[in-house]
Amino acid sequence: MNRLVVDCCVAAKWFLDEEHTPGAREVLKGPFELHAPDILLLEFDNLVCKRVRRKEISARAGDRLRAALRGMPVHMHSFVPLLEAAYAAAAASGCALYDCLYLVLAELLDARLVTADRRFYQAARGTVLGKRLLWVADDLKAIQ
Repeated sequence: MNRLVVDCCVAAKWFLDEEHTPGAREVLKGPFELHAPDILLLEFDNLVCKRVRRKEISARAGDRLRAALRGMPVHMHSFVPLLEAAYAAAAASGCALYDCLYLVLAELLDARLVTADRRFYQAARGTVLGKRLLWVADDLKAIQ
């Protein structure tokens, strides 16, 4: 089974109708083993919290989204063992450290990272770890 690391931008699109939602949901249909650093939960909760504060969704809907993510078939990995390599990758690439945690996990697992974060994708594509990146709208059949 192919492994994919998913970032928060992809996970959010599983529940929220946004640009590239269909591509994000394709990740769930494929024969993939899904992984993420555990900061995914923090990032997702922050996103939900912002939407509740802006009154884009109700607090109850926010609670349902948070619970739904925790019920998804994503293997969570502690970010702590990834931190040193992610720091080095962030310093070398100019990408955000938390984004590099996902990329380093993909490298460690010999997996690909699927992202819907355009700025991160553009910045990291040209790095040593860029070969691990997939854009959310890419054809996932090519890696199955």
